[in-house]
Amino acid sequence: METIRADVVVLGAGGAGLRAAIALAEADPALRIALISKVYPMRSHTCAAEGGAAGVIKADDSLEHHFNDTVGGGDWLCDQDAVEYLVREAPKELIQLEHWGCPWSRESNGSVAVRPFGGMIKQRTWFAADKSGFHILHTLFQTSLQFASIRRFDEFYATELLADEGRCAGLTAIEMRSGQIHRFDARAVIIAGGGAGRMFPFTTNGAIKTGDGMALAYRAGVPLKDMEFVQYHPTGLPSTGTLLTEACRGEGGVLLNRNGRRFLQDYGMGPETPLGHPVLKTMELGPRDRVSQAFWHEQRKGNAVPTQWGDAMLLDMRHLGEKKINERLPLVRDMSISYMGVDPVTDPVPVRPVVHYMMGGIHTDIRAATSLPGLYAAGECACVSINGANRLGSNSLTELLVFGRRAALSAMEYVQSGARPGAEAALSAAAVAAQARIRDLMQRGGGTETVAGLRKEMMHTMEQHAGIYRTGDGLAEACGKLADLRRRYARIELHDKTNVYNTDLLQALELGSMLDCAEAVTQSALARKESRGAHQRLDFAERDDRNYLRHSLAFYHPTQAPRVDYSDVVITKSQPGVRDYSGGHK
Repeated sequence: METIRADVVVLGAGGAGLRAAIALAEADPALRIALISKVYPMRSHTCAAEGGAAGVIKADDSLEHHFNDTVGGGDWLCDQDAVEYLVREAPKELIQLEHWGCPWSRESNGSVAVRPFGGMIKQRTWFAADKSGFHILHTLFQTSLQFASIRRFDEFYATELLADEGRCAGLTAIEMRSGQIHRFDARAVIIAGGGAGRMFPFTTNGAIKTGDGMALAYRAGVPLKDMEFVQYHPTGLPSTGTLLTEACRGEGGVLLNRNGRRFLQDYGMGPETPLGHPVLKTMELGPRDRVSQAFWHEQRKGNAVPTQWGDAMLLDMRHLGEKKINERLPLVRDMSISYMGVDPVTDPVPVRPVVHYMMGGIHTDIRAATSLPGLYAAGECACVSINGANRLGSNSLTELLVFGRRAALSAMEYVQSGARPGAEAALSAAAVAAQARIRDLMQRGGGTETVAGLRKEMMHTMEQHAGIYRTGDGLAEACGKLADLRRRYARIELHDKTNVYNTDLLQALELGSMLDCAEAVTQSALARKESRGAHQRLDFAERDDRNYLRHSLAFYHPTQAPRVDYSDVVITKSQPGVRDYSGGHK
C-alpha cells in the first residue's frame, strides 16, 4: 500500500475543494496539499450550477438585506453568526473571482450585472449568462494550476477516514485506474465532497452526488445536521430532471397550470388556502420550498399538465423574446430543445419539482470545523448552517467560496498550532483494516443482492415517503425499509472482480454512502414533528419554535438506527417571525 504524506488533504475538487486548496497554497507556500477527487475537477458538479452567486454589490442593496433574506428564507433555522460571516465575505470572494478571470455578465456601463432570485428582496445574484457554475469552476481550476504545492489525485475514491488519539490523521482511497488502495497521511483533512441527491430517483444532481464525504465523517463519529431538509427545485425537466435555472424566472418567466393560470397567486394566507402562508406577491420569485409545495397542491387539484414522464406545469418565457433568451439563457434554450423538443422562444416548457440540494450535512461550526479535531468540511456536504430549513437560490455558490476559504484557514491554523501526524502503527493498522474491508466486498461469493436492485428500492422509498410532503406513518415505513436495505447490503455480491476501473465496486461503495445518508434523512424527519421550510409534515402542519427551533443531529450506529439529538440555533439579532413575501421584489 502506497503512503502519500501531506500537511492537508482536501477531499473533493469542485468549487469548495478548489477554493480551499487555493487558499492553503496562497497562505503558506510550504504546505503540502493533496487534492483528491473521484472525477477530473472540471467534471465536479459545481459546473452544473446555472443561475449565479449572491453578493451585495449594488448601491440599493445592503448586507442587512442579504442577512434578512437568508435568515427568513431559511425559516429561522440558520445560525445567524454564520450568515453574517457569509454576507460580509461574499462580495470579496466574487470580486476575487473577477480578478482571477471569471467572465461575469455586465451591464451596459461595464459594471457587473445582477439578476433577481427567489426569496431575495433585492437583485444581488452575479451571473455569467446561465453557465455561472461552469465559469466559476473553470476560473478556480485554472487558478489552482499555478501552485506547485497542490498535488492532484484525480479519480481516487476515498473509503475511510483515519484517526489516531481522537483526531483525524488522513484517509484511505482507491486509485480507480489500478484498483490499489492508497494511504494519505495528513495533519488535517477538509471534506468538500458535495451532496447526496442521488438517493432520490428524480434529481438535478449528477451521478457523482452520492454523499460519500458525508458518510465518511458520519461513520467517523461526526453527526449529520439537519438532514431532514431536502430542497426541491420547482423547475426541472420532466424527461431527465435536468435543472432549468431559477434565472428563467428571475429574467421574467412565469409558471402556468394546464388552464394557463399563474397558479402561485392562489396560495395565500388564511384557512381557505392549502399552504397557510402569506400571499406570494413575489409570484415566481417566491422561495423554492413554497413554489414546489404549490405545484404539489395544483397536481392534486387536477391542474397539472400531463406528459409522457408524468405531471408537469408550464414555464412560459415566450414574452422575453429570442434576443434576451439567447443572451441571458442560452443553455436553457439548448437543453429545452435537446431534452424536451420544446423551444422556449415559441412554446412554454413543461417543468416539475426535482430534488436539488441538501440543506443538511456534516455538522460544523462557523470555522468549518467538525467535532473531530483535524477534520473540516465546506460546501453542500457541510452544514454550518447558513441555509437553515430552505436555501435561497444563488447562496450556495457563494457559500462554497466563503466557507471553502474559511475551512482552509482553519485547517492551516490547526496545522501551524503544532498538530502532530498520526502514529505510524495506528495509521498502518487502520489502513490495512480498511483495505481488508474492500477486499472482502470484492471477493464475497454467494450473495443474493445486487447494487441496482437495492438502489432502486432505496430511491422508490425516498420518493414515496421523504418528498415534498411527509407523514409520520410514511416516514416510519421508510425508516424500517432503509434499515432492512442496510442489512441486505451485507449480502451484495459483485460480478466484476477485477481491479481496473471497477465501476461495480465503486457503485456498491456509493450505495453504502447513500443508504447511510438516507437513513439520517428519514430518522431526522420522523423525529421533527413540525413543518418548517423544506420539511413539511401533513400530520404536523405548523411550525413549532418552542420545541423545534433546534438543529437535528444524527449520530451513526453500524447496526442500529441513528440516534437523533438536537443543538441550539445561534440567534444574534433576528427573532423568529412570519415568512412574509408580500412586499415584492424591486
